[in-house]
Amino acid sequence: MSRQIPPYPPGRNLLAGKTVVVTAAAGTGIGYAVARRCTEEGAAVLISDIHERRLGEAADRIEAEAGQRPATALCNVTVQPQVDALRDAAIAALGHVDVLINNAGLGGHAQVAEMTDEQWHAVLDVTLNGTMRVTRAFLPHLYERGAGAIVNNASVLGWRAQEGQSHYAAAKAGVMAFTRCVAIEAAEHGVRVNAVSPSIAVHEFLSKVTPDGLLEELTAREAFGRAAEPFEVANAMVFLASDLASYMTGEVLAVSSQHP
Repeated sequence: MSRQIPPYPPGRNLLAGKTVVVTAAAGTGIGYAVARRCTEEGAAVLISDIHERRLGEAADRIEAEAGQRPATALCNVTVQPQVDALRDAAIAALGHVDVLINNAGLGGHAQVAEMTDEQWHAVLDVTLNGTMRVTRAFLPHLYERGAGAIVNNASVLGWRAQEGQSHYAAAKAGVMAFTRCVAIEAAEHGVRVNAVSPSIAVHEFLSKVTPDGLLEELTAREAFGRAAEPFEVANAMVFLASDLASYMTGEVLAVSSQHP
């Protein structure tokens, strides 16, 4: 069992000349990590988030760490006019969009017997409906170009059970099914649609919203004896966005060392 975190990877120009949009990229999680990795791999990037201050801070950090400042656009993925405005802003800033990374999601912890409609709908609306809204907004642009890739962020909870996570698991299972169905529709237009399914990637925000002891319990299930670093999940997303995954569509790629 190895608890050692691998070295941070150097850029290899896997996305050279491509343009990428990443939702929910502020903060310290997977969205930020994949936006940084895409920049390091040579892409021109636009990052989006609902938090204006954090979005600006994320852009500052990416510029400092990757040498190129991403464009930014505020967006609440539960509001269709804001999603449409995100698409328009991305095309205006980048010229066109090659890759869409749907990272926006909302978690929570609640037993079904005590769960309110508001808790259920909030998680589904951001995590599943938001993925649909953003995909729907960008697909005509990708179809018109006859090329492109969409990478959705799912979760192993779309496959596996966990107490207190019925709303989140249902949403992520929905993202998986949505990915497979849209992939069939998009294939005839030259657009690929895939997803990653991480087990656990620890970052500052996740630590703040997770019940005491749960992260330690989940980490103990991992074969490597540690959680993934956000950049390790981002690496898989970069692969799916790149031409190296040219024959992959409708796939859900597990990023996990979790054993039963």
